[in-house]
Amino acid sequence: MKTELARFNMIEQQIRPWDVLDAQVLALLAAVRREDFVPSAHKALAFVDTQVPLLPGQPHGPAMLEPKVEARLLQALQVQRHESVLEIGAGSGFMAALLGHRAQKVTSLECRPELAAAARQNLARAGLSNVRVVDCSAADGARGLPAEAPFDAIVLSGSVADVPAALLQQLKPGGRLVAVVGAEPVMRARLYTRTGEAAWAQTDLFDTVASRLEGFAEPTRFSF
Repeated sequence: MKTELARFNMIEQQIRPWDVLDAQVLALLAAVRREDFVPSAHKALAFVDTQVPLLPGQPHGPAMLEPKVEARLLQALQVQRHESVLEIGAGSGFMAALLGHRAQKVTSLECRPELAAAARQNLARAGLSNVRVVDCSAADGARGLPAEAPFDAIVLSGSVADVPAALLQQLKPGGRLVAVVGAEPVMRARLYTRTGEAAWAQTDLFDTVASRLEGFAEPTRFSF
């Protein structure tokens, strides 16, 4: 009962007030057990408005995004049941689980073998057979999965300095990509939509800060 009340409060006090009004997204967040994807050392943070570290001793390393950020990104993507989705940064597998309930097929890349293994276990326990976790030792996250492209939607579950053109080119016409772009102290969640053969529209969604995804280029810093 306490867990269900905490989940209800997360949705009503954190997520809905942050302009997440899509009834399907809200219902999904109520149904998917977020606590099952949180590391055991941080179970108390499952419904808290904070990022949750995923690796012991690495408080600034890979992390689950805040529930409201996950919800806003999911809402912006507007994934449909017939669509194929690529996620970069599987983490614990929670975003992949949410996507799996909406899409036909989800492929999630994860460069940390221990996280890839944990995500697979979490997704298997959740009964999601349409989600596949690929270790980045077999694929470069920044390059995506060109052999399996194009995708209807791509989500970067972490921040990058900029979205590589190689990822944008893996979208189908009309395909969408969401990412947190920029550098601290303020980053920006952004939606990209493919509008033509070599054209993409972009919409800024909200300001936030997220942990970095591995394998993506950083801006060159000059020193004098």
